[in-house]
Amino acid sequence: MDNVSLFNCMFKSKLIVSVLGSSVICILFCFNASAKIITKDVEYKDGKTVLEGFLAYDDSVEGKRPGVLIVHEWNGLGSYVKNRAQQIAQLGYVAFCADIYGKGIRPKNTEESAKQAGIYRADRILMRRRVILGLEELINQETVDPSRIVAIGYCFGGGTVLELARSGIEIAGVISFHGNLDTPNPKDSKNIKAKVLVLQGSEDPAAPPDARLAFQKEMDDANVDWQMIIYGGAVHGFTNPANGNDPTKGVAYNEKADKRSWNAMELFFNEIFSGK
Repeated sequence: MDNVSLFNCMFKSKLIVSVLGSSVICILFCFNASAKIITKDVEYKDGKTVLEGFLAYDDSVEGKRPGVLIVHEWNGLGSYVKNRAQQIAQLGYVAFCADIYGKGIRPKNTEESAKQAGIYRADRILMRRRVILGLEELINQETVDPSRIVAIGYCFGGGTVLELARSGIEIAGVISFHGNLDTPNPKDSKNIKAKVLVLQGSEDPAAPPDARLAFQKEMDDANVDWQMIIYGGAVHGFTNPANGNDPTKGVAYNEKADKRSWNAMELFFNEIFSGK
């Protein structure tokens, strides 16, 4: 039995049977004063390789709730996705940031980031295994409802969650924020069971028009329930303020696209988690 089949079997059986600074919160998201956001690092393993994820949830919410898996950018699991996890926890979900690279592997520059991301983009089996292990950690949280799971990713992470969907994993949905759309095995899209939302900048050099058209054809050929929203003028990395504001570099923050894509994510969550 392969990893995906084993996970799906475990998944079906489950169905049966600190505080951020106020200035950061005001910039990123309106904080609910009654919420008590709990965060912690979580170690888990891929064989002998130690991985270190990040968990965030609102301790004031009772009972089981939807889970959101988050996959980091090509520079590894850092403050950006951790902040996103806390924002999502404030919405009432359990958020878990998967660690694709391994504990302590946090690239310090574009060269190191490209090298690390290249390892997994060249080995999609390894990429899928690492993201599935992160998904298992999320599912194993006692407050998570395994029937309501969405995986989201940014840049490298966006491409990773699309590979997760192509693996045939049984989750409700995946969202790619300015992610890589290509795959060496486009026919694997026939395995997709999740709804797919792609949020892309119109000027993203990592996903030019021909790549977007190829992805759309891939989804249509596989009869996937998919959506793609294109944000005019936005380039790669449009959700991260740390990317600066010079779009001529090909990577830059775009406030409008950031807010609009966040709203699109929330609408998708509402659709997925309400079962409609």
